[in-house]
Amino acid sequence: MKGFLRNLGWPAVCGLLIALLIIQQFPQWLGLPAHSSYQMAPALTLPSSNGVVSYSDAVSKAAPAVANIFTTKQIPSRNNSPFDTPTLRDYSNTLPAPSRRQSSLGSAVILRSDGYLLTNNHVVADADEILIALRDGREAIAELIGTDPETDLAVLKINLPDLPTVTISTEEQQSTGDVVMAIGNPFGLGQTVTMGIISATGRNQLGLNTYEDFIQTDAAINQGNSGGALIDAHGRLIGINTAIFSQSGGSQGIGFAIPAPLAVNVMEEIIERGRVIRGWLGVEVQPLTSDLAESFGLVKTEGIVVSGLYRNGPAWSAGLRPGDVILRIDDAAITNGRHAMNQVARAKPGSQVQLEVLRNGEAMSFTAEVGVRPTLGS
Repeated sequence: MKGFLRNLGWPAVCGLLIALLIIQQFPQWLGLPAHSSYQMAPALTLPSSNGVVSYSDAVSKAAPAVANIFTTKQIPSRNNSPFDTPTLRDYSNTLPAPSRRQSSLGSAVILRSDGYLLTNNHVVADADEILIALRDGREAIAELIGTDPETDLAVLKINLPDLPTVTISTEEQQSTGDVVMAIGNPFGLGQTVTMGIISATGRNQLGLNTYEDFIQTDAAINQGNSGGALIDAHGRLIGINTAIFSQSGGSQGIGFAIPAPLAVNVMEEIIERGRVIRGWLGVEVQPLTSDLAESFGLVKTEGIVVSGLYRNGPAWSAGLRPGDVILRIDDAAITNGRHAMNQVARAKPGSQVQLEVLRNGEAMSFTAEVGVRPTLGS
């Protein structure tokens, strides 16, 4: 009997193993549900080299060149005046008004070893005194060299030896997703570093400045960060922090920085000429809407409509008239008025630009000599 069971055991074991194999590999043969049709990814093999786990090297390169700004200005005040009563108010108009000091803070970036710094115009606007505090503890009163309200930039100068400077990125365009860090003096706490990524580039039509080409970042930028540095993962300057989008007054992950190439060009113009010289055609334009495009017989809504001209200005002298549709400037298609304005602003005054225009359904070409854009407020 034992021999019979022994002889029967091996076939039974083999049969059980075969059944398990069939169930595993071909379940549909037995009426069981088939395996999922999703293809499983192979196990991820990580590279042997370690990635960046600290940006201290980048910060140590740039942070010494980021300074704190403390500004003060004297403003008239009649608050708590002893003459602020019905019987004495009329007499108080003949007396000098008391005044008080108002302080504000911000940041600046040292770009040249001979003492030139960049900050935002709104940080130093109307300031009576500008104090620069360096990371190494030194302080100096800054001289305001010039401002450019149309880009919200200002150039300062201090006289101190052995000044640290920031390295400027040579890359023409930053990319969305690049790691960045904002260095500044938020809320007067002292130098602070926040990290994020580039959320977008080329942001404009925000209503902040006349000329807008912002880098958008989610690195925290708060009050006092204005004028500070936006650096890349290698410690190179890529922008000057200038504004935040906020409904509460605090950082909400939407900050804007002026690209370093634009900021440096503005600084050099101010140092060399005292102000920024920009090209100008003397035209007022409006967007080419779909309704306007249809009335002009255009299929696409590319171009801008001339709504007004400065009499005897460059465009007027070239022959443009209200109602013309500007399609191209120097072979570059025009998509909106700000794009056209920025392109003309970069042109050298005295140079000539070719304008492709549609007038009453007829294509025309004009040559205009670029003039000098009047300064803001003139």
